[in-house]
Amino acid sequence: MVIAVCLVAANMRPTITAIGPLLDQIGPDTGMAPGVLGLIASVPLVAWALVSPLAHDLSRRFGMSRVMTASLVLLTIGTAVRSLSGPVASLWIGAALIGIALAIVNVLMPAVVKRDFPRHVASMTAVYSALLGGFGAVASGIAVPISQLPWPADPAGWRFSLLVTGGALLPFAVVAWVWATRGSEEPRAPRPPGRQAPTGIWRDRTAWLVAAYMGLQASVFYMLVTWLAPMSISIGRSAIVAGLDVMLYQIFSIVGSLLLPLLLRGRARRWVPALIPVLSVVGVIGMMVAPGMILLWAPCLGLSSGATLGMSLTLMAQRARDHGTAAALSGMAQSVGYVIAAAGPVVFGALHAATDGWLWSLTVLLLVLLTLSAVGVFAGRERYVLDARP
Repeated sequence: MVIAVCLVAANMRPTITAIGPLLDQIGPDTGMAPGVLGLIASVPLVAWALVSPLAHDLSRRFGMSRVMTASLVLLTIGTAVRSLSGPVASLWIGAALIGIALAIVNVLMPAVVKRDFPRHVASMTAVYSALLGGFGAVASGIAVPISQLPWPADPAGWRFSLLVTGGALLPFAVVAWVWATRGSEEPRAPRPPGRQAPTGIWRDRTAWLVAAYMGLQASVFYMLVTWLAPMSISIGRSAIVAGLDVMLYQIFSIVGSLLLPLLLRGRARRWVPALIPVLSVVGVIGMMVAPGMILLWAPCLGLSSGATLGMSLTLMAQRARDHGTAAALSGMAQSVGYVIAAAGPVVFGALHAATDGWLWSLTVLLLVLLTLSAVGVFAGRERYVLDARP
């Protein structure tokens, strides 16, 4: 199961993180404006927002492992469709399918960790988060070089690059997950007649804090992973080097994810959710005043992004009493969270297009980070969702 979880984690980011370094190729090839290009990264996030609330009910009806398997297969199909040559519609359809699949896996993975690793929630979440960042970083770094490979006479192009970076490991993840969960699926929960009573998760204050934390940190990540490469190019760095800058950002997010369990062991763990965004604040201010020092600011941003991602996933597991409640909380938090996150890349790109600069875009990013830190003050309290129910 550890191997299967790791392979699933390895496939959660590449389909998204390879987009940013390729925007300079996708734009001229499709004729899309910068604001529209931001939508490419936001389509999966919108799908996550719409589909996430359904994941818990699907897992209850068909079983968590079966739904995970179906989602991984759908992710494979979506990656292939997005890379088809021809009409631009395939790009949007593939992105939507990818978003639906990732939405379900995103919701269920904290519940899987809660169910199968109940005594190691923080450490397994850290490993999962680190692999998210690690393989996302690799995809960002190799996306442009792969697109420039001879194929056979012309460069392979951005479609081929998206297929390779997003789909190379997916078959292994599907096989590993099926093999690890064979014969161990929990029986399907009988569906009671009539309409089921709501869990109350949508009225729980702690759940809303977790959701806000999830959404704000995701917004920060997707703004950076989508637009950090264009920012790097704008200061005179080549497309390949800009992709490596995004890779550096995500490599340091691995370190942030792995450091999180150590931070949560101390007496100050109550304040960790509020303190870790501060490092990103330093990085954003640095990008405003000295963008040429991107090799210093990218690690700061990466450390904070990795830690806040791990923190949000840990909160989904720690603020629930059991894995069923964890799945419900994860679905609610990610639905709300990705509504917030979906606006990030679009607003960032639109402000850049309107001002022909990065200052206002980075100002919005800074405000999001300050809000994330404020939410972390309250989300860090050790409380459980649905505890007030009779």
